[in-house]
Amino acid sequence: MTTHSLDTASPDEMMTIAAARALKDDDVCFVGIGAPSAACNLARLTHAPNITLIYESGTIGTRPNVLPLSIGDSELCETALTTVSVPEMFRYWLQGGRVTVGFLGGAQIDRFANLNTTVIGPYGKPKVRLPGGGGAPEIASNSREVFITMTMSPRAFVERLPFITSFGHGNGKGSREALGLTTKGPTKIVTDLCVLEPDPETRELVVVSLHPGVTREVVQTQCGWTLRFSSELMQTPEPTDVELATLRALQDRTRLAHG
Repeated sequence: MTTHSLDTASPDEMMTIAAARALKDDDVCFVGIGAPSAACNLARLTHAPNITLIYESGTIGTRPNVLPLSIGDSELCETALTTVSVPEMFRYWLQGGRVTVGFLGGAQIDRFANLNTTVIGPYGKPKVRLPGGGGAPEIASNSREVFITMTMSPRAFVERLPFITSFGHGNGKGSREALGLTTKGPTKIVTDLCVLEPDPETRELVVVSLHPGVTREVVQTQCGWTLRFSSELMQTPEPTDVELATLRALQDRTRLAHG
């Protein structure tokens, strides 16, 4: 029987746990650093022990004991089944259609799940210059489907992106197909407040699940466009004791290892 924790999860913990649940035991997952990495490794340590985690540096089947600081963290290579060259990783594994899920984060997202990790403000004279795309544009295009995890705020969930780094659903249904993309694109966006999925007809993001204690009104205040809510809106199941304890132990090990 599943038992639910009496200890309250923080919004970030709820986001990580809800994101981890989206992964399956037989997934081959291309993992982004940060929140996606935490979710993917939580899944591996709980309900998906056989998941294959791939990082951009070429590590395949890695099983880190602590969360990596970057794709170049030695923890990834030391615990991987094998490490291949970056060209092989992208050309054979990713572009070859062998990755079932790409797991990404971003600085900004719009209603069609396009991501910006390049600039805030005009490209030629930005307010903030961000790290850039890295491999994320290729992951967004070539993974069979994409999951995204981000903290909600009006600065992150915006009406219009200043720059599209990673293509989601463009301007709506048919945008991916028009570019020759045959993959599904973003199918699930997990935040600290709710879970969103693209509408099958329009591809606009729709809130399908609210996390415990979160209201529609709270979610809307953290979004820069008028949100749509599913007619079958659900509540995200609360974290179990095992999920919460496993995540906190992983984070504690990571803090200790990184000083």
